[in-house]
Amino acid sequence: MEFSVKSGSPEKQRSACIVVGVFEPRKLSPVAEQLDKVSDGYISNILRRGDLEGKPEQVLMLHNVPNTLCDRVLLVGCGKERDLGDAQYRKIIAKTITTLNDTGSMEAVCFLPELHVKGRDTHWKVRQAVEAAQETLYVFDQFKTKKDAARRPLRKLVFNVPTRRELSVGETAIAEGLAVATGVKLAKDLGNLPPNVCHPSYLADEAHRLSQAYESVKTTVYEEADMDALSMGSFLAVARGSEQPAKLILMEYKGGKPDEKPIVLVGKGLTFDSGGISIKPGEGMDEMKYDMGGAAGVFGTMKALAELKLPLNVIAAIGATENMPGGNAYRPGDILTSMSGQTIEVLNTDAEGRLVLCDVLTYVERFEPDVVIDLATLTGACVIALGAHASALYANHNPLAHDLLNAGEAACDRAWRMPMWDDYQEQLESPFADMANIGGRAAGSITAACFLGRFTKKYHWAHMDIAGTAWRSGGKQKGATGRPVPLLTQYLLDRSQGKH
Repeated sequence: MEFSVKSGSPEKQRSACIVVGVFEPRKLSPVAEQLDKVSDGYISNILRRGDLEGKPEQVLMLHNVPNTLCDRVLLVGCGKERDLGDAQYRKIIAKTITTLNDTGSMEAVCFLPELHVKGRDTHWKVRQAVEAAQETLYVFDQFKTKKDAARRPLRKLVFNVPTRRELSVGETAIAEGLAVATGVKLAKDLGNLPPNVCHPSYLADEAHRLSQAYESVKTTVYEEADMDALSMGSFLAVARGSEQPAKLILMEYKGGKPDEKPIVLVGKGLTFDSGGISIKPGEGMDEMKYDMGGAAGVFGTMKALAELKLPLNVIAAIGATENMPGGNAYRPGDILTSMSGQTIEVLNTDAEGRLVLCDVLTYVERFEPDVVIDLATLTGACVIALGAHASALYANHNPLAHDLLNAGEAACDRAWRMPMWDDYQEQLESPFADMANIGGRAAGSITAACFLGRFTKKYHWAHMDIAGTAWRSGGKQKGATGRPVPLLTQYLLDRSQGKH
């Protein structure tokens, strides 16, 4: 879809539709008031009849409003004016896009960025509108033989800003919003692909496609023999039960100075997780194709980064494999030697993500990173702790945690910091090895982070457990969310602008 920005009076817009807000109870927004005045009270008369109260996401389409040049005026309910916050604003935009798409308005001028959202400026409102619009229009139907398509879909949306001075602000916001939305779409597509299509080799091919599309990205893929030479005994143990060969995928983006230390993103790429010998229950196991949500988030962030051409050095490292039962699969009771030399007693083969990540986290030491951020759909315990609203954030460096939390707030992709005290390390003790791969049911997300923390002593590191946020479960709403691409892209934007 095409987005642009302009500044003008609502009554002078030659458009299929213009969009304005109405607050509860029947209170016109300033732009709607302007239209009402021009049309001699036409809109307020309709509201007095009770056609629209202004409740959140209510809509009313008006045709041929007097003394205007547009075909239609869409009134969108915005709730109580004082309550208009981030989430409500995005919902209003989503409802607007759905309505425009369903009613045949192929183009529209949207005045909703002129609404007052607490603590937010024009840049934020336009960018979030672009992201919310693309989110609303997203469809994954490439495996359907019959596709449901709108007869006259929305093709062009113009955002109106209050003054001409803000046009350049709006244009920058659109560019950023489109870059984030492009990254989110890639992450969603990868997550939604079936595991018989999206396996480790497919992810490796996707990395090569990214480097072909962007000169700034260089891709290197390491095979199992390469990983064996690197002594990645923990990662390779997880891969043993699968017919699909594991891959260590590296993508390097060099936009900063040659001597500038890189930001490293690490993604868990379990393209299907059966649980291995400790096999999962059958119900809902189809959703274990989403266990590569961390890898998908890294791919999406790298694409957004390449689109934005940020002056940073960023390296992505993805551990891609399946976790399957089989005659050669690793077992509970096995003791593995990780790339770091530390030994791990396997108590449960369904705690495999940390066994892949620990070797990748050791591997990235060689880049002498400024910071390392890993993304993983790591624990069901995280879903119990935080649900689907916030990603869990752990860190061994307070400034990094602070920057990521702030980026999440700005991007409407929130995270919540969790403790990682040494007290929890006791749960990982093993009588036979340096550590066990699980610490019991209590504080499961925390002990998983503490496990990873044993492999990240040489750099500033943050871990994001996105098990609750990377996808939605069940029914028609099932699907990847593309999180935390918005948060990570905002973090990189902030870094590129010196906000750290």
